[in-house]
Amino acid sequence: MSWFFNLQDTLFSFLEKGGGVVLIISFLVVLMWFFIFERIWYFRFVHPAVEKETIEEWSKVSEHKSWKGHMVRAMLISKANLKIKSNLELIRVSIAIAPLLGLFGTIVGMIEVFHILAVTGGGDAKAMAGGVARSTIPAMAGLMAAIPASIAARWLEQNAKKKSDLVSEHLTYE
Repeated sequence: MSWFFNLQDTLFSFLEKGGGVVLIISFLVVLMWFFIFERIWYFRFVHPAVEKETIEEWSKVSEHKSWKGHMVRAMLISKANLKIKSNLELIRVSIAIAPLLGLFGTIVGMIEVFHILAVTGGGDAKAMAGGVARSTIPAMAGLMAAIPASIAARWLEQNAKKKSDLVSEHLTYE
């Protein structure tokens, strides 16, 4: 249990050194991974029922080769695709925003360094080092948030494409 408290102390120290921007990035990370896990949950547990329901609706259509059958098929595929691709765009936007927030934190930290330079005349290296650290930590946090999430998002997008193609293949014209 002591490892948990050590981890907690390290995390709080990291958030304190990085400033408020790191806190915003951490909220973004929690939100982003919530959406990633929601998509994993959907593909694992919910999508099979959606796929089955879509196939059952398609089997109720009497004239598959008619214009009406083509339109019903397009509608069923579109409805399934909306469910399949839900929240993927939010994940992509979160991935794009994380490094930008890190850059914003870098700029805020550099402003602090310039303020210390103006106040002390450049003689206080320790004070400047704190500002430099405060400027690099948000950039690192933003990149560390975006890199693993981009890998997960790529996997989710490939999985969504496969599921979408499978739904299309199941709705045959016979």
